[in-house]
Amino acid sequence: MTTSDHRKMFTQLNAKPIKKAKFIKFNQPKDRSCGIALRKCKNCGRTRGHINKYGLHICRQCFREMAQGLGFKKFS
Repeated sequence: MTTSDHRKMFTQLNAKPIKKAKFIKFNQPKDRSCGIALRKCKNCGRTRGHINKYGLHICRQCFREMAQGLGFKKFS
């Protein structure tokens, strides 16, 4: 698969419905029930460095930008 998203291939497969059904069956990403890819940052969509505490649901990079506005103080 040469595209980043599995749905982009549909334009080529619309002429072949049987191959399209087989492609969807085997190449569609699975629904996540656990793991790192389940939680995403509400602000930017990153999956890594996720801060879930206090119901923030943002990544650490976004937290650094928004910490002052949220009421957090830097100790040092």
